[in-house]
Amino acid sequence: MALTDQQEMRYARHIILDEVGEEGQERLLASKVLVVGAGGLGSPLLMYLAAAGVGTLGVVDDDTVEITNLQRQIAHVTASLGRPKVDSAADMVAALNPEIRVVRHALRLGPDNAEAIIQSYDLVADGTDNFDARYLLNDTCYRLKKPLVSASLYRFEGQLTTYAPFRALPGSAEHGPCLRCLFPDKPPPDLVPRCETAGIFGAVAGVLGTLQATEVLKELLGLGDSLSGRLLMYDALSSETRIVKLKRDPDCRTCGAKAA
Repeated sequence: MALTDQQEMRYARHIILDEVGEEGQERLLASKVLVVGAGGLGSPLLMYLAAAGVGTLGVVDDDTVEITNLQRQIAHVTASLGRPKVDSAADMVAALNPEIRVVRHALRLGPDNAEAIIQSYDLVADGTDNFDARYLLNDTCYRLKKPLVSASLYRFEGQLTTYAPFRALPGSAEHGPCLRCLFPDKPPPDLVPRCETAGIFGAVAGVLGTLQATEVLKELLGLGDSLSGRLLMYDALSSETRIVKLKRDPDCRTCGAKAA
């Protein structure tokens, strides 16, 4: 798929990068990414992926826009209050880059629909705020061999990693872990408070969502070092970022040797 003159102008700052070039930009335009959650993480994620020219963006969210969302969910505006988030986010993408195809999944992801939705995409980006969805995405993406770029937020902090346990780590015969390698079971519902009770510093969602978009683009283009096997941790109050190495559990019931 050759780039049009308008596309060459729109993506000129990508194309001039030797690591991307026209071939890389064509690859982005042909890519399909599923973004689960159109909230604090999904908003900057969708906007940067659309700006970068990822040709098809799927958006999964069954919620509507509320006024409390607007402090951090920058894909939505005051005029969108009460609208489905998938529609509001799709309008923002269209305003930014009208050639991007947006597939709206105005539903809650569950065991009955996750595989059918995910299998159509090249990669999944997890911007959810609940553990049921996170573990479902982990297990389904492993079965379908889809990279899962996952971020999370808590007050003034954020974390980011990529789960791709079906492939070897760069320069190693070892494979990276999945979510269940690190945490085999979901925590009790009352152990980790949601943002409506714990709070969230709004701009932290922008930092992590933008970092998440960067990792998605790297995965699609095969650039740099993947975060598979590593966890990036960001603390806004100390302005510190650190990386922690993650190990695969050989007995993991999702990706381990004895997994069903």
